[in-house]
Amino acid sequence: MRVNANGIDIACEVAGPESAPVLIFNHSLATSRAMWRSQVAAFAPAYRVVTFDMRGHGESAAPNFPYTLDMLADDVVGVLDCLGVERPAIFVGISIGGMIGQSLGLRHPKRFRALVLSNTSSRIPPEGRALWDQRIDAIRRDGVAGQVQSTLERWLSADFRARDPETTRWVADMIRGTPAAGMIGCAQAIKQLDFTEQLSRIALPTLVIAGEKDPGSPVAAAQAIHERIKGSQLEVIPDCLHQPPIEAPDKFNRILGDFLAGLPR
Repeated sequence: MRVNANGIDIACEVAGPESAPVLIFNHSLATSRAMWRSQVAAFAPAYRVVTFDMRGHGESAAPNFPYTLDMLADDVVGVLDCLGVERPAIFVGISIGGMIGQSLGLRHPKRFRALVLSNTSSRIPPEGRALWDQRIDAIRRDGVAGQVQSTLERWLSADFRARDPETTRWVADMIRGTPAAGMIGCAQAIKQLDFTEQLSRIALPTLVIAGEKDPGSPVAAAQAIHERIKGSQLEVIPDCLHQPPIEAPDKFNRILGDFLAGLPR
């Protein structure tokens, strides 16, 4: 299915009962809606599950200009509008998706029942911005293919990559297939991340998830978010790096399912 959300052609899929609570998933940088395949299978029996390709990713349009996190958050609301979702949804986002979730909690709180912010941060320090500048320069020079191996090493543990080469190749193909314009546009959005001091304004039920060994969004970053969002819940998945929905789907789904079960109907 394709929708025009916030002026952008967005590819999306919907599964599950029409009358069920809406659960919308926002993938990470350099993946696509396909990364949520284990979560769709687990939650579509009881929820109206929406997955979509962020602008610049998968089958969605990839405009060639800098994106912002607020722009990407407005895309999420646009997808819900196009699908006719009027009741508040539950948002699940990982990495940049978790950053987008923070923007949604601050700017569109009435559109959501709850937030799940996985493997994410609330601020990029100056030295981190320099690192993102280096990545942007490398993509412009060498293309996305040059980012595949280093990204896999940050995202998936060596044990997992050795144990499940098929899934590792699948993730590598998602990274490799990301348009350079989309990866650069989202990287420019990430560079500007600075929500930490605003997070106390978020009043939605919030679950924060971290991978114990995530080098890019460490447990300390999750703790900082948890400490600032009153009443939030923090869960750390042992031995995981940056992609627990892929590396440890059973653990991720159990944590998410327990959180969803505790929400008021």
